[in-house]
Amino acid sequence: MNGVQIRSAEQALNIGTWLIVCGAMLYSVLTVTPLMRAHTSDDWDWTAPILPIVVDAAVVIVVRLDSVLARLGGHGGRWPVVLRWMTGAMTLALNVADSALKKDLVGVAVHAVAPLLLIVTAETGLAYRRAIAAAVAGLEERERTERKQREQEARRQAEEAEEAKRRRVDEEERRERERQEFDAKLAREQREHEAALAREQHEREERAQQAERERIETAERAAREARERDERAREQERLERERREREATERAQRERREREEKARREQREREERAERERAALLAAGPALVKQSEEQARQTVTAAYKAGVSVRQAAELCGWSVGWVSTRYQELRDLPPTAVLEGASR
Repeated sequence: MNGVQIRSAEQALNIGTWLIVCGAMLYSVLTVTPLMRAHTSDDWDWTAPILPIVVDAAVVIVVRLDSVLARLGGHGGRWPVVLRWMTGAMTLALNVADSALKKDLVGVAVHAVAPLLLIVTAETGLAYRRAIAAAVAGLEERERTERKQREQEARRQAEEAEEAKRRRVDEEERRERERQEFDAKLAREQREHEAALAREQHEREERAQQAERERIETAERAAREARERDERAREQERLERERREREATERAQRERREREEKARREQREREERAERERAALLAAGPALVKQSEEQARQTVTAAYKAGVSVRQAAELCGWSVGWVSTRYQELRDLPPTAVLEGASR
């Protein structure tokens, strides 16, 4: 049953109830008024309809308020029940009183129909209204539940649609992110490849430059070692020459000292003998055979004292001009006494 059917049933109940109430009120007024006139003084006959109207008004109040309370789902307590049954009993008593006084049972039964129908209709209408109110409340509750379910379903569908949309967006973002990551990876790999090629090229150039530097360093080292060897050789030669010259100088100094010692004892004799030997050497002429070193020294010394040139002295002793020149230099460095001693020897 839907809301339209419930409202239609409730409307039928209201119409029927009020028809019964109105008919019962009219019948009660028509029935009770002669009774009231018979039991009222002639001067107050006009008040006869008041009592049935008042009683029936109480019935109307009960019926109306019961319908409102039933619709609201409330309960008026015991006094509405007392009023309902009291008005019902009064209506029944007033309607059957005239027939009961006349001991007309048929009249009692006939006049009891309308009041009893009104009482039962009031009670039944109240039950119906309460049942209808409960049904309406249940229907409204179901409608609220259904509406809430529809709203929840709509929200769920909206959430599902939003979730699906969000998933699509997330999926698109994920795909876009994966594409960007893939592009970034490709770009990174490309950069790394280019960097690796550049490093390899740089390393090759570095190796070539290193090899060139090593070759240059090797050549420079070899040149430096050669210069060092030459310098060491020259230094060694210089040291050797200095040693020989030093030995010659020391030997000359020793000889000079010896000659000086002998010169103090035999100076005159030595000078005469040296003069004779020098004259003999000069008279001998150029040597046909290279003299011994000792003899050559004596010849060179004699030639030096006599003022003979280096070349002539070389011809007299048979030695080289350089050697003779060296001896001349030694003789120049010696004191005159040493020269005389050497010439005498």
